[in-house]
Amino acid sequence: MLHNRNEQALRETEALYGALCRSVARSILESDADAEECLNDALMTVWNAIPPAAPENYCAYLLKIVRNIALNRCKSRLREKRGGGQAAAALDELTEIFPAKDNVETELEQKELMQAVTAFLRQQPQKHRDLFVCRYWQAASVAELAQQFGMTENHVKVTLSRLRKRLKAALRKEDFL
Repeated sequence: MLHNRNEQALRETEALYGALCRSVARSILESDADAEECLNDALMTVWNAIPPAAPENYCAYLLKIVRNIALNRCKSRLREKRGGGQAAAALDELTEIFPAKDNVETELEQKELMQAVTAFLRQQPQKHRDLFVCRYWQAASVAELAQQFGMTENHVKVTLSRLRKRLKAALRKEDFL
């Protein structure tokens, strides 16, 4: 319906995916009001992008937009107050693995990199995959992860550290680093 510029599609999108989008944004921004604004901004972005964009997985496309908007707000907020936060902590943990955005010359290289990360995660036990995704995609705090996965905070930190090291080695083996 978005291809036909039907506003009902936005209402249906919010009904289907709104709670999930708010959850992702809230994990990053730690604010219900900011999460709601991110969802609204994402819906506007989707409205402006489709057409011509035709995402294969609409939910993933929408979540990526929400996540990027939330991360941009978080970065902006952090620049202003030079504080911490879960999103910043999670991103800092991954900076040693992933090349800077400026080093990735083409969208194809980015896609190949994400495919390599996905392949790596598929080789990990389900619990480790879930832990990684919750931390680095949804920006869940270590305390939240410990409670959710029935682990101590130290065990969560150690597991994530080992996952990052294995991911870094896998990406080196594939010549991404």
